[in-house]
Amino acid sequence: MLNLSHLADTAQAHVTAALPDRIRHVHTARWISYPRAEEVLASLQRLFDYPQCARMPCMLLYGDSGVGKTMILEKFSRMHRGGYDATQGRATRPLIVIDMPPAPDERRLYAAILEALRAPHLHAAPLCALELSARALMRRVGVQALVIDEVHHLLAGSYREQRRSLNVLKSLANRLKITVIAVGTRDALEAIQSDPQIVSRFEPMELPRWSESDTFRAFLLALQRELPLQKASSLADRECTQLLLRRSEGITGRVCWIVGQAAEEALRSGVECITPELLDTVSERVSRSIR
Repeated sequence: MLNLSHLADTAQAHVTAALPDRIRHVHTARWISYPRAEEVLASLQRLFDYPQCARMPCMLLYGDSGVGKTMILEKFSRMHRGGYDATQGRATRPLIVIDMPPAPDERRLYAAILEALRAPHLHAAPLCALELSARALMRRVGVQALVIDEVHHLLAGSYREQRRSLNVLKSLANRLKITVIAVGTRDALEAIQSDPQIVSRFEPMELPRWSESDTFRAFLLALQRELPLQKASSLADRECTQLLLRRSEGITGRVCWIVGQAAEEALRSGVECITPELLDTVSERVSRSIR
């Protein structure tokens, strides 16, 4: 009998599966909770629940690419799925998540909202028609919060385009009395801070890189419990922790990628655990490939 006490129940169920299935489980995206992520989720929920007022509070969530913003947004989206209001006979969409267009302008921004609502529209329609349609539909489906990812794309536009796009965000928050959550890299902070009226509305919240700490070790322990390996790994040991921080530069996405590649190697080789030596070999190869 295998002692699988080092694994979560979901991972235990895959330990005796065929090798391709075990590898697929290793690379399946999953939510791993940690304190900072829970703080961000709590702040998002506070804004989501905020009562309507003339000046709705908004947020700018920023951090380096790959640090975990998208996973948090996906988790938040799952918490607020759309539904159907049988009493009123209409669909409900309390939360909308869109990407800031790569070339920011008002037309593309309103079109992105209509696309997220799966609303048919003519791309050549006048701007005022797109604006009115987007607002009317957002009211109809009961939008409470609008999340705009990749907001650092604002910097790809001219100063005038940036101002117009930012004014759209402010206008939506004011007229619909919803909260707007902007998400992006550190460049997003520069984009938001370029407008005094916008920066006073958007509370900045950073998702930082990892550093050596008990919190990071706890994250690694939680991560390795999800890997269907027959033997306990040593990711939270000081040697592995420092190695992962050095090779990943503290980026959550890189940490998970390195650990996933190491777990796959442990499965294919039959070692069935991630040792410091295996992690060193795999992380060096992976870190070269992502530079």
